[in-house]
Amino acid sequence: MIKRNKFYVIGLMSGTSCDGLSIAYCEVSFKPKNLKVLKFENYSYSKSFQINIMKAREFKTSDIINLSFKLGNIWADMVYNFIKKFKIKRIDLISSHGQTIYHDSTKKVTFQIGEVEFITRKFNVPVAYDFRIGDIVFGGEGAPLIPFFDEFLFGDNDKIMCLLNIGGISNITITGGGIKTFGFDTGPGNSLMDWAVRIYTKDRESYDKNGFLASKGVINYSKIERFMKNPFFHKKPPKSLDREEFGIEFIKKSFDFKKEKIEDILATLNYFTALCVKYSVDKFVKAEISEVVVSGGGSFNNTLMNNLQKLFKDIPVNSILKYNIHPLAKEAAGFALLGACRVAGIPSNCPNVTGAKKRVVLGKLSLP
Repeated sequence: MIKRNKFYVIGLMSGTSCDGLSIAYCEVSFKPKNLKVLKFENYSYSKSFQINIMKAREFKTSDIINLSFKLGNIWADMVYNFIKKFKIKRIDLISSHGQTIYHDSTKKVTFQIGEVEFITRKFNVPVAYDFRIGDIVFGGEGAPLIPFFDEFLFGDNDKIMCLLNIGGISNITITGGGIKTFGFDTGPGNSLMDWAVRIYTKDRESYDKNGFLASKGVINYSKIERFMKNPFFHKKPPKSLDREEFGIEFIKKSFDFKKEKIEDILATLNYFTALCVKYSVDKFVKAEISEVVVSGGGSFNNTLMNNLQKLFKDIPVNSILKYNIHPLAKEAAGFALLGACRVAGIPSNCPNVTGAKKRVVLGKLSLP
């Protein structure tokens, strides 16, 4: 445990979309409480490697280990290029979420890969990692973890805010206004739309840029009504979601790509994704929220943002850019914060979010 008020941390995030590594160089201050994203970059994986990661849960043990080692090496190279590009001199810590290849909230089991020793040894710097398990040990689901970041930055606000992150999965944090911070996964984020584009284009494209195709389609409300009967949406929080619960099999079962237009499929999935968020807020959030602040790749999907604003009506829906944080930097910055908390010995889970019995210090340390 290091007694210090300020840390300079590189946070790494490879999310459920499996499309690349987000790297954020952050100044984390505990007194006064503040976090600044000083530098940020997103490094893309090749399409074939992305597909490889997405299918990793089907691999045999040896292939999972090989992928874990390959990711560790690739990330080390990406961090090297990041440090070189921005001429970063001071690094107290590197903090990696890892790549989730399996998460079962019911059984409370989770598994992230990406061997951090390659990073530790390359830069001779401590690396914090494997943050979910500490929460699970004390009865939590180990996810979502970003609500701690939301509480850290927005918890002292006078008004109650809804922080919505749309990656492969969508999750919300409700904080501020003197309430106890809570949150949960609301359902699919970009995952279903991305799978639909991949199937339609035979992996030539991986997403619907700006929601352009979805904006041209017709929404199938009867299908959405059927989708919303999924037990996940009616389960009380705490709850977290594995990407595969709304994955490729769900898409194949729900749509006929030979008969249905891709524009209509995407319009339906886009609205469904937005509706999952609104339904979750209406059903499980009793507090009156003043604003929805959106981060993650979904914040760049204009059709999705428009659908959210229509559903939330008079409550403003804004990108987190409004608060000088790049939408793709938030999760990497979140793990920079969790890493700083690990070395400072500060508890960093939110029991109201995960269901853990108490607040605990999360993460393991790989020391040089």
